[in-house]
Amino acid sequence: MNNYVQKLYTIAGKKSRLIIGLMSGTSMDGLDIALCRISGSGRRTGLILHRFMTKSYSDAFRHRIRKVFAKRSIDQQVLCGLHALIGQVHGQLINEALHGWGISNEKIDLIASHGQTVFHAPQALTGSSDYPNSTLQIGDGDHVAVTTGIITVSDFRQKHIAAGGEGAPLAAYGDYLLYTDEYETRVLLNIGGIANFTVLPATAGGNLCFAADVGPGNTLMDQYMQAHMGMEMDRDAAVASTGAVNEPLLMALLDHEFFSSPFPKTTGPELFNLQYLSAAQRVSETEMLPAGDVLATLCAFSASAIVSGIRRTALHYGSTRVYVSGGGLHNPLLLRLIKEGLPDVQVSSFAELGILPDAKEAALFALLANETVAGDAENVASIVDAPKVCMGKISFPA
Repeated sequence: MNNYVQKLYTIAGKKSRLIIGLMSGTSMDGLDIALCRISGSGRRTGLILHRFMTKSYSDAFRHRIRKVFAKRSIDQQVLCGLHALIGQVHGQLINEALHGWGISNEKIDLIASHGQTVFHAPQALTGSSDYPNSTLQIGDGDHVAVTTGIITVSDFRQKHIAAGGEGAPLAAYGDYLLYTDEYETRVLLNIGGIANFTVLPATAGGNLCFAADVGPGNTLMDQYMQAHMGMEMDRDAAVASTGAVNEPLLMALLDHEFFSSPFPKTTGPELFNLQYLSAAQRVSETEMLPAGDVLATLCAFSASAIVSGIRRTALHYGSTRVYVSGGGLHNPLLLRLIKEGLPDVQVSSFAELGILPDAKEAALFALLANETVAGDAENVASIVDAPKVCMGKISFPA
């Protein structure tokens, strides 16, 4: 028997596993690294976050990724090279993090590598039936495994799609297993580049949970800042706070069939990008709008989509509370607009559920890797329209 097959069998049989979860989102600010101790599986899963850090990307590395990010026409040699390079870089960043924490690589059971999404193409987004639902995350798991010497689980979204899903969002799996409450209906809102939420009805009511994308989170604001202000983001909404919301532009931005389509659903920067903004500005005759007003309106756009999605899906369950994670949690203007749009709902930081909000996504991928080796597809039978699968491909270091 292959030594690593035997090792994986041993890992699967442990009472608990030390797993590193990785996440690199559409903001491309860096690699989130969450070191988690995970016990059990399914609804008996326990997760303790031991360490967390974000290893920043260099401007040059970020620029390389943007050459292929959300673009239909690219240089395939660059894409092919990045697939290997990102895997190597992520492996090196893990090695650096473990060294800084004083933890040897041999102590780690598994790495859960999300990779870097560069294109998301479900049929609902492309409008074409020529190809099946598809999505592409680069950062080869074999390179991560070889660079670190640690068994790596990657490509989580591919099984979801192969089994009939759209590849996103995947948060429902971990959210359901860890955070369902008997009496409180919870909306776990993650505001990354794209905003998504998991609706967890109180189990006493017997309703099924689901997850969905609701629209843009930070992506349009970030893209505008990068293109027009030469900065990665509007930190603390400093520019947006100087402007005023332009109602004609806001209405034009909200005028898309995605927002009226039924839940669950998925989207990405392939739709919500600067071309989308330019088209809305032409329709609303706001091409000459000052930057502050554009950003204020983009912020209101994200907030409106989030508020509308929550109102359409969650409030009829009764006592509902919203817990927020992701980069949008650090945008005070966006958070204020969401709270104003939900005056009858308590909106809180995800930290109140016992985990660092910035670490949530990376930790949940660690949980998915745990389910891959020690779980069962039936553990997620209570998620609406979700394929009943254990996700992830396994790469050995040798």
